Amino acid sequence: MANEKPALTAEQRDHLLKTLQTRFEKNMGRHIDQNWSDVLARLSAQADKLWSLSEMERTGGEPDVIGLDPFTGEFTFADCSAESPAGRRSLCYDQEALLSRKENRPVSSAMAMAAEMGVELLDEAAYRALQDLGKFDLKTSSWILTPPEMRQLGGALFCDRRYERIFTYHNGAESYYGARGFRTQLHV
Repeated sequence: MANEKPALTAEQRDHLLKTLQTRFEKNMGRHIDQNWSDVLARLSAQADKLWSLSEMERTGGEPDVIGLDPFTGEFTFADCSAESPAGRRSLCYDQEALLSRKENRPVSSAMAMAAEMGVELLDEAAYRALQDLGKFDLKTSSWILTPPEMRQLGGALFCDRRYERIFTYHNGAESYYGARGFRTQLHV
């Protein structure tokens, strides 16, 4: 994750918090028994996380609270856009895959972009849990965190929802498609 994150201006911070609050209140089914004042208090105590949330928002992720860790008190924000975030598509899986392409390289990789944003890719369990909260990726797909042993063999995983089922697939990590992006999460 990036060490030095640019600070948001007061105006950017206020706009982001209002956007997050509106989305939170509109989608209460994603976070039953949670209230915005607790989320806001947590965000205020960890203002450095606001930049990462703003990057999730800027790239089309529509972040929202999807969980609360009862032991740490951390809220989990995840990308809740209906389709894979538009500002994070046409990327191969990781830097190694990007460098392996001899021609037609995409601009970046999912893992590198997530690291720059200060967030992490969803793993398969988190992706499936997100799908319990709504119907996502009906037309797109999203790279997910791939186990190292699979990645060492050249592959990477992605998921989508089709025919009322969640599918996990594999592809060469160097592949990229206009309809494949990646979803992230952030613990605050």
